[in-house]
Amino acid sequence: MDLKEIYWLDELSKEHNDIVGKKCANLGELVKLGLRVPYGFALSVKAYETFMEQTGLKEKVVQIVEKETKAGLDVDKDIDKMIEMSANIREAIEGYDMPPDLARQIGSYYTELQRKVGIADVPCAVRSSGAVSMPGQMETYLNVKGESEIIKHVQKVWGSAFTTRAIVFRIQNNMPISWAPIGVAVIMMIEARSAGVILTVLPTIGDLDRAIVEGNFGLGESVVSGEITPDSFVVHKHEMNIESRSVAAKTKMVVYSDAGTTVEEVPLEFRTAPCVDDKEILEIVRVAKDVEKHFGNPQDMEWAVDKRFGFPENIFWVQARGAKYTKKDARKDEEYVIDLMLQLFRR
Repeated sequence: MDLKEIYWLDELSKEHNDIVGKKCANLGELVKLGLRVPYGFALSVKAYETFMEQTGLKEKVVQIVEKETKAGLDVDKDIDKMIEMSANIREAIEGYDMPPDLARQIGSYYTELQRKVGIADVPCAVRSSGAVSMPGQMETYLNVKGESEIIKHVQKVWGSAFTTRAIVFRIQNNMPISWAPIGVAVIMMIEARSAGVILTVLPTIGDLDRAIVEGNFGLGESVVSGEITPDSFVVHKHEMNIESRSVAAKTKMVVYSDAGTTVEEVPLEFRTAPCVDDKEILEIVRVAKDVEKHFGNPQDMEWAVDKRFGFPENIFWVQARGAKYTKKDARKDEEYVIDLMLQLFRR
């Protein structure tokens, strides 16, 4: 297979995991399943390698790492060294110009994306896509628009492969520190009325018969980051009925701004209203069940409700990955029911 530096999402499938990273490969797979996924493209690991090699940054990063690690690193005692290493590497990656040919390719794909969606300077999310799942370790940039800003933020995502969190993760998992090739997703942002996540398993007790949907008004970053208490709904996946509801007092939401995104107050009349209605909750669960069946394991998926469209065309999917959860052991049924009720109560 001749590897490319950039792919459209609809060119991808799960077989491209090592080429563009799990996030982009899974989005391509969702497109093939017929799910509504925002238009976008993916920079492959090859694009990262081209950038690092043509700029000379591959050797420079090795030198920075060797300088800080020659005496060994203890993740518990040497956090200051890792913070300095992270800052130096990220400054180097973000400070170099994109190689001309790669810059032209990114510009060409972004121009075509604008044509496809009919929006000039279409705002995009620029986010990491690693071959190894490292949730929360790298950065996501929202509402990025204009060719030069897209290119700039692709480099920032590459640099975020060297956050202090990511460096600690690689040390703890015996992974190389100085070489961290990742894919990058550039996808059209939607006008989110509300957004959030669904897990097709109750993760702390390993209940595979139930799904949990969590959300807030605005963009999904407030839910994913854990900065707010979201609305939460537990749904029995086979009976397709909502068993538990917890509608939070939602005071903050993330929205678009000229500078990217900002946190705003939720209007008073919406603070105690559910961010999704019942038919939207059940549609989210229905689709996620299909994806779970396709991949053969419980899913952790990100959804958004676009205020420009009617139901069900208003539900878009921006990420799918395997869910992490506690395996349920062979305890007595009574103990399991107690645990389940406690879980629902806490929600």
